[in-house]
Amino acid sequence: MLYALIAAHVVAGASTPWLARFLGSRAFFVLALVPFAAGVWLLTLAPRITSGETVDVRLDWIPGLGVSLDMHIGLVQWVLALIVCWIGACVLIYCRWYFDKEMPVRSGSILTIFAGTMLGLVTADDLILMYVFWELTSVFSYLLIAHDVTRRANRGAANTALLVTTTGGLAMLIGIVALGHEAGTYSLSQIIAAPPSGALVTVGVLLMLVGALSKSALIPFHFWLPGAMAAPTPISAYLHAAAMVKAGVYLVAVLAPAFAGVAFWRPTVLILGTATMLVGGWRALRQTDLKLLLAYGTVSQLGFMVLLVGVGTRSAALAGMALVIAHALFKSTLFMCVGIIDHSAGTRNLNELNGVGYRVPWLAVLGGLAALSMAGVPPLIGFVTKEGAFESVTYLVNGEPPSVSPLAAIVVAFALVFGSALTVAYSLRWWWGAFAPKDGAPVLNWHRPAVGMVAVPVVLGALSLVGGFLGAPLTELLEPYAQSVRTGTPSHGLALWHGLGWPLFMSVAAVVAGIGLFLARDRIAAVQSTFPKTVAAEEIYHRSMRGIDRLAVETTARTQRGSLSIYLGTILIVFVSLATYSMLRIQQWPSVRLADSWAQIPIAIVMVWAAFLAATSRGRLRAVLLTGVTGYSLALMFMIAGAPDLALTQVLVETVSLVIFVLVIRKLPRYFTNRPLSSTRWWRVLVALLVGTTVTLIALVTGGARTAAPVSEEWYDAAYDFGYGKNIVNVALVDMRAWDTFGEISVLVIAATGVASLIFLRSRTATVTRTSEVMETHDDDHKDDRNPGVWLRAGQTLSPQTRSLVFEVVTRLLFGLLIITSLYLLLAGHNLPGGGFAGGLVAGMALMVRYLTAGRHELDEAAPFDAGRLLGAGLFTAISSAIIPVAFGGKVLESYDLHVNIPGPDSWTTPWGANWPMFGELHLVSSTLFDIGVYLVVVGMILDLARSLGSGIDVHAQEDIAPMPLASSTKAIPGQERRR
Repeated sequence: MLYALIAAHVVAGASTPWLARFLGSRAFFVLALVPFAAGVWLLTLAPRITSGETVDVRLDWIPGLGVSLDMHIGLVQWVLALIVCWIGACVLIYCRWYFDKEMPVRSGSILTIFAGTMLGLVTADDLILMYVFWELTSVFSYLLIAHDVTRRANRGAANTALLVTTTGGLAMLIGIVALGHEAGTYSLSQIIAAPPSGALVTVGVLLMLVGALSKSALIPFHFWLPGAMAAPTPISAYLHAAAMVKAGVYLVAVLAPAFAGVAFWRPTVLILGTATMLVGGWRALRQTDLKLLLAYGTVSQLGFMVLLVGVGTRSAALAGMALVIAHALFKSTLFMCVGIIDHSAGTRNLNELNGVGYRVPWLAVLGGLAALSMAGVPPLIGFVTKEGAFESVTYLVNGEPPSVSPLAAIVVAFALVFGSALTVAYSLRWWWGAFAPKDGAPVLNWHRPAVGMVAVPVVLGALSLVGGFLGAPLTELLEPYAQSVRTGTPSHGLALWHGLGWPLFMSVAAVVAGIGLFLARDRIAAVQSTFPKTVAAEEIYHRSMRGIDRLAVETTARTQRGSLSIYLGTILIVFVSLATYSMLRIQQWPSVRLADSWAQIPIAIVMVWAAFLAATSRGRLRAVLLTGVTGYSLALMFMIAGAPDLALTQVLVETVSLVIFVLVIRKLPRYFTNRPLSSTRWWRVLVALLVGTTVTLIALVTGGARTAAPVSEEWYDAAYDFGYGKNIVNVALVDMRAWDTFGEISVLVIAATGVASLIFLRSRTATVTRTSEVMETHDDDHKDDRNPGVWLRAGQTLSPQTRSLVFEVVTRLLFGLLIITSLYLLLAGHNLPGGGFAGGLVAGMALMVRYLTAGRHELDEAAPFDAGRLLGAGLFTAISSAIIPVAFGGKVLESYDLHVNIPGPDSWTTPWGANWPMFGELHLVSSTLFDIGVYLVVVGMILDLARSLGSGIDVHAQEDIAPMPLASSTKAIPGQERRR
């Protein structure tokens, strides 16, 4: 169920464009159903989790290699997952009215997928899987922060957040590898149950702590979070109240019971947590933007949370987890209140907000409840958790744990009280700035917010109030986690009243001092202005990035001089040197025979001679054709060796390559160079000979180095037993090695997109023009398709000097045959030579022939749609074929077969005695669907190349922006000069 819920977030996010088209901003209601369903499912686990059980889910991904996707839901995971899902559902519902004017399709989609990623992160038991989710949250948060890519602030904040969090993530990855290696397992639950020890474990744990601190924006990584406020308010409410920043707190909370005692853990947590709480609170007092004020307040609260869950005592662990829950409630409420104010007043500047409390008193009450909860004022949940935190501090001062000295504990206690006073001060400043009347402030243009937009924060604010009276149930819920910590005195529990004692005195002192700081805000601001100017962490970051950029530029300028021959020569010389050194150490070389068949010798001679002529040719077209000769000769080699599938593919690939080469070089000079032979040319010849010799020797060594039986011998039976096909090559591509094939078609999509982006600089869409549209601009009348002179519809758009009726007639006859042949290769490839790749190449060449015959408009007639849609459909089909078996209890990319009996004669005997299969038994294999995806991707790639390198360059030539080769020359006139 857990895997299905995570996948449902991805599916819902991918469906957002379609939902938005029909529902507009109401699509957020549909998107909210997914985290809502996940939250309901998590609530059904409450009896098991509260009784001390855990929920473990395992999916064997690659059983042969022992790779599985392990998920584990204990108490901490359950609490964080509930926060992620329920706050996520509330935020998505809130988005319905916040984005009432226009549905942000991309952000809505990514926000939904992000919620599923966070659910996966907090429930993943395998550390590698958790790291994948961890980095995905960084990527998705980058996209969410860069909501409006036209704004420089969004782009800069997104880049900063991505660089900081991924840098910490890389450190965490090293720590994961070190910890997993020493523990002998990457299961987080097993590592916590039996923690390893040693120097490498200490290093690994501290590196994981670095990753957690960077994610939760603790000093020195704190500067990325305030900048991320460039994102829309609902996104900030989710990322910085319930989701992304909580990931670091979660990791610290999980690791602390087992590793809080390792060297440098507690000093790091105490120092950085306290410093972050103070710096964030102090900076919050200087902000005039309500949202930015909350951002620095979040930084402060994150430092407090990490300190509590990371110090490694029972009472602090209980208070820390309770604070995580309280923070999610009051901070999401506060962010949503800011969103309502910004949406209704058009500003978040507290100097411009005047009398909002009079206009919407209920909103002032709601914001006040959330602000008081953040300040730790009774009877709200924030007070209950802060009382528990101060109780843990008193135990710290009393010597628990012994590793913290009394003086250090006292310093931490005073710092936390002062940090709490700062929290009270900026909470009051937020409420005063949002709702209080101000002299000299402009009159606001206020419009009433929608009821639904208000209902969401009202619910969350009410929970902050109700939670204050649920101290005993909350203690009972979180006590098992506190008991998992081995150090410290157990807490007295969470409650509104513990009697007179140090925790109450500390709370009173914090509130009184905070009120005093707020009342003296003008004096404090004056004092702050007199402080010496220090270099902020953000400025240090920007300076370091500029230094790295400058170093990169200097290094590039010195090592890359703009000569392609030098780059390739350097790479090839290093390759030859390393390979030669290795081969010189080989004592026994394999035996060599001249050929397997005498027919190979003349073919090899032709290949060598063609390669030599291609290398010495001055003409570009001649060199391309000679290179094609080597490719076709290789296809003959495959055929002689008994590999018809490889031969067929080689012929088709070589044909497509030749056509693409010709399309490119038609606008290049006819000759490479007319310069006389120089010394540098001889160096190139020497490097070429060395590389050729090295590659030949490597092929000889690798071909004769086998000592064990090849694994391919098992494929003869496995191809039919598991893939239900007799063509081993095709079965390997779509079944046994389908992941490789999926990666290859993804590369094809990227390559086609890259080529198209070089030609279509602005947009690759809206380039399809039908013949009827073209003929409207011509003087000639548009001829009907039934006209005897019309063989290809777009032929009439060509000039009579360039039109070939013979070519059109042949193309008219061949196109249908080529398409039928491509479909035959697609469907027959599972048992006979062919497959989706070969079939796609044939279909693509059929489209290319249409273009070569009658130009770009004929290509649009043959394929009147954008090539990108075909590429996307192919990838979607391949992905669907991989996932569908899971829905029926199978595994990813598992194949199924089906036998269907079609009524009719089984075969037809031709007059010359050949039997052609017709009807009868039809054997269908589910992996054919994957092959169809490959077919569509290949056809889409060739169509994209034809549109870009063919039609696109034709348009450039028509607009006089394409280069014009000079006859019998090595030069071409650039398009810009031609236009002048």
